[in-house]
Amino acid sequence: MAKRYDYTGKDVQDVYDGPGGLLWEAVMGEQIHSGGPEATDRLAKALGLKPGMHVLDVCSALGAPARHIAQKYGVRVTGLDFTKTMLEKARERTKAAGLDHLITFVEGNALDMPFKKETFDVVWGQEAWCYVTDKDLLARECYRVLKPGGKIGFTDWVITGKVEDDLLAKLYESMAFPYMETFEGWQEVLRRAGFKVLDAQDQTDEFARCFDEYKVMVEEKLKPTILQNFGEELFQFAVNLVNMWRDAAHAHKVGRGFYIGQK
Repeated sequence: MAKRYDYTGKDVQDVYDGPGGLLWEAVMGEQIHSGGPEATDRLAKALGLKPGMHVLDVCSALGAPARHIAQKYGVRVTGLDFTKTMLEKARERTKAAGLDHLITFVEGNALDMPFKKETFDVVWGQEAWCYVTDKDLLARECYRVLKPGGKIGFTDWVITGKVEDDLLAKLYESMAFPYMETFEGWQEVLRRAGFKVLDAQDQTDEFARCFDEYKVMVEEKLKPTILQNFGEELFQFAVNLVNMWRDAAHAHKVGRGFYIGQK
């Protein structure tokens, strides 16, 4: 079992209700995950999204992926999140985009989802489930709310190699992660919940290249903006964070996992 660290949902809310959410959006873009819209399209195509499907986006943040797949693939989306600032902005931006007839955002806990069983055709997540304190319970909740034959598709930050304990503690501290699953560990979590694993990809090389871009963004392109809007302390925090994760990814210690499963 992966070692757990003492970060809770309250820590995540503090990050994304505060300057951390603004900083991440500035660096990673509105979708707030590595790979941007191209990664979202890859996941959508792997899941076979079609008009009329009902998708649950678990930890939907600013709702940019929800708007992307609703507009491009004609699906209905319910976004679930428990960070008030993210929900407020997601609703505002979705209404401004004229997509509020296809997308609804619900405040709630991913470990106790406020939905009846067998509600959704697809459960969706992008690089947010590393914040969740109990991946097994999360997977069981995803399984419960999926219709029979429904699919789960998500990407997540994962452990892909041997990571020294002191480095792992620093990585978790920088992101307020309680723990990350290993690349193989997520597949076992899915199977324990009842899913058949249809696809699993170690996308660490691409993840590392994304952090090459974030390094340039933080240290060069966005440096004046970050210093002006967030101050020297947060700028140095961002520089250290990006370099630490970049180095660990290039060493293939951490990366991104891509998973498709079926109920």
